[in-house]
Amino acid sequence: MIRAGRVRLNGASRCDPESAVDVEQDRIEVNGKLLRTAEKIYLMLNKPRGVVTTASDEKGRQTVYDLLIEQKSWVAPVGRLDKASEGLLLLTNDSEWAARVLAPETHLEKIYHVQIGTIADDSLLRAMVRGVRTAGGDLLQVKSVRLLRQGERNSWLDIVLDEGRNRHIRRVFDELNVEVLRLIRVAIGPLPLGQLSKGGVRPLTAEEKESLDQAMKAGSMRQKGAASTRKPSRVGAS
Repeated sequence: MIRAGRVRLNGASRCDPESAVDVEQDRIEVNGKLLRTAEKIYLMLNKPRGVVTTASDEKGRQTVYDLLIEQKSWVAPVGRLDKASEGLLLLTNDSEWAARVLAPETHLEKIYHVQIGTIADDSLLRAMVRGVRTAGGDLLQVKSVRLLRQGERNSWLDIVLDEGRNRHIRRVFDELNVEVLRLIRVAIGPLPLGQLSKGGVRPLTAEEKESLDQAMKAGSMRQKGAASTRKPSRVGAS
């Protein structure tokens, strides 16, 4: 369409698809119709267990998009929760913001409540913080973990991650030979799941969006500060 001259940039035809544009400032027309930047959408969803975090599923399973019937504009999940996991999931059409939420350097904490099929003792909690080495050589750790409550055969734990690898918590417990019974994400940074019902979805308030942005900014600044204070190694030192 660009090479055919059907796209105009600031009133002039441009036939080079690699022409740089500022979507916030430049005027872009296609076939004489002015394009407008889509309104940014930020949603939170309480994902039920058994729902998959994909746009479609070859096995016909329910997806998170089946819960977004009222949502007319396109949005995408920010990260994933596997089928057996539940709880807080963010969705947005702001891909740059989503990338910041997921970026390791922002150190945005994710908090999970996890039920395991054993009595959690101090040695288990220490092992989770110390980390486990997978068969593939990955070191998987949790930032912190504490006991919430326990029964005769199982325990509920509060687990904090500041990184999020694929099936991170489940893989830690797999290496420790501990069964995960339930896994619920209850907060992302300063944003709690709160009282949102199972399968419920709502927009973030301006205050919630701002608090997430501030938390990510603070995490990035701490990361930069830590990097700047590291002493450079001396070449040739023994």
